[in-house]
Formats: sequence, structure tokens, C-alpha cells
Amino acid sequence: MPIETKPEKNAILFVWFNRYSGILIKTPSKTLVVDPVDVKSKSFQDVDAILITHEHYDHLDPRLVAEIQKKSDCTVIADKSSTRGLRHRIPPEKLQEIEPGAKTKIGKVTVMAEKCNHPPATAPVTYLIASEDKLKIFHTADSLPYIEMAAIGKREKIDVVFSTVGIAPGVSPETGAEIARLVRPQVAVPYHTNSVAYQNRFAEILKTEIPETTCLIPELNKIYQVSKKV
Repeated sequence: MPIETKPEKNAILFVWFNRYSGILIKTPSKTLVVDPVDVKSKSFQDVDAILITHEHYDHLDPRLVAEIQKKSDCTVIADKSSTRGLRHRIPPEKLQEIEPGAKTKIGKVTVMAEKCNHPPATAPVTYLIASEDKLKIFHTADSLPYIEMAAIGKREKIDVVFSTVGIAPGVSPETGAEIARLVRPQVAVPYHTNSVAYQNRFAEILKTEIPETTCLIPELNKIYQVSKKV
């Protein structure tokens, strides 16, 4: 799981490490982990920040988050509900509650919370992450598409978006593709599924409707690089 190499300039590396929204992102100077569940803490020895999108079991494992934080002394950034569940496990100076519109920094990496359209969750967030080279990553958690995503995409010029295509209420390859259609990223990654057929359907829609966006179908625990167009 650890990524030993550094990304090239104007690039990031990422690994999809579970069937949900678990993503490890490596920028030139920082390593961020989003929604770690169903993994061993020893896989994350060198982590600068953990980002939690909401409190559901497939996104938040309080014991695991505490173990990773203790090993790495990293910062934990979480939505309001998840923060409550972590308060007695994470040192207060290492735990940051975040809500849509709020922004924080991990060194030269910027993390901004955006709205998440996932009604079963209490106060879910999505994350817009900007690397030191201003490469923009939009991690959309379990979100269904929402109209404001178009404004986010236009404002931020997203390089890579992660779109949920399964294992969440109401989502499908079609709703995942609608996120890509709204955001218009350089690269779209279908995740949160155990179905290759769903991922392939997502790719088909993109090829037909937004061919300017590249579809990257990830394999579990494989390292991928995304480079910014300059």
C-alpha cells in the first residue's frame, strides 16, 4: 500500500484501496488518506492527514483512524458527525471539524470541504484537494450529482474527479457519469463499487457524451499517476 516514489512535477499519485471511497493521494510533499476502512493500519505508516467524509461504516472506522493517527501523528479532518465519534480517540490539537465552504492547509496542500448530496448521512462533505502544483482533485464521497457541481468544476478546473457508481443509495453508473458531466474534469475515476460492469458502463457513457474527459478505471491497490495539463 505505501507509495515509495514521489510523483512527477505537476502530478499526483493515488491508490484505491477498498471497494468504497478509500483513496490514498500522494502529492510531491504530502500523503493524504480519505475514508480508510477495511485495511490494516500498518499500511499507512507515513501519513500527513486523514480526511473523513461522513460517519457510515464504509467510510469511518474510529479505531483504525486512531491507530493510523497514533502511528503517524497526522492531522484528522472530518465532518461534524464523524468528529463527534473521534473526539475521545484523537488528540484535540490533531482533530479538525470541517463543513462545506471551509478550507484548511496541510503544508502547501489545500483541503476544502464542499457539499455532499448523500441524504442518509448526517452532515457529509466532499473534498476538493489542491496540490502544491495546483492540481485539483475532487473526492465526491457517496454523493449523488447536484447542480452546484457545475460551478465547482468551472471555478476550479478539476483535474481528477472520483465518482461513486455503486454500493450507495440511489447511485449508478449514470449518476456517476452525471457528476463528470457537471464537473468536466480532465480525468474521471469510477469508484465505490464491486462491479467492473458498472465501471465499464460509466466509461461507455463518458466516451459517448464527454469524450474530452478521460476515464480511468482503477484496480484495487494499484498506483496511478495523474498529471496536470500545463
